[in-house]
Order: sequence, then C-alpha cells, then structure tokens
Amino acid sequence: MAGHAHPTVKTFVAVWAALLVLTALTVGVATLNLGPFNPIVALAIATTKALLVLLFFMELRYSTALTKISVVAAVFFLMLLVGLTLSDYLTRGWSSYINPFR
Repeated sequence: MAGHAHPTVKTFVAVWAALLVLTALTVGVATLNLGPFNPIVALAIATTKALLVLLFFMELRYSTALTKISVVAAVFFLMLLVGLTLSDYLTRGWSSYINPFR
C-alpha cells in the first residue's frame, strides 16, 4: 500500500520506554497509601498503558477508519456489559440474604 504510514523504530523505543516508566510508576504508587484513590490511580495508569499498546504496537493509530470504528464499538459494548453487571451487583444490598444451608 503506497502512502501507508508505519511507526519507526524510534517510535517503538519511545513507547517501550514510556511503558517501562509507567510500570515503575505503578509499582511506586502501589506502595503509597492513597486511600480510596489507589484503584483510581492504578486504573488510570493501566488505561494509559493499554492505549499506548493499542495505538502503537497494534498499529491502531495507522489503521483504517473501519478498524477504528470496530475498536470503539468493542470498547463501548465492553463498558455496557460492565455497567449492566455492576448495576445488578450494586443493587443487591437492599434485600436481606437468607442462607438456606443454615
């Protein structure tokens, strides 16, 4: 394909270095007591790392529009599935649990 851009080795090395820094940051943050913000910070770092892998190592940044739409649709449906599952799980506290094996 003429005109199709590909990342250079320099780009791969820079992304790899960023992933290493983010991994070290994850380890560093895990040793801190941030209270309820620990999972939020950990998920933010993990999301950043996942985006770097998707965009550069999986070459999503250089893909066609149809591929990008497919990835966005997949992420949307994943978020929908997680949201519906959490809505079911989080609303179970209103009923008392009766253990039939007591």
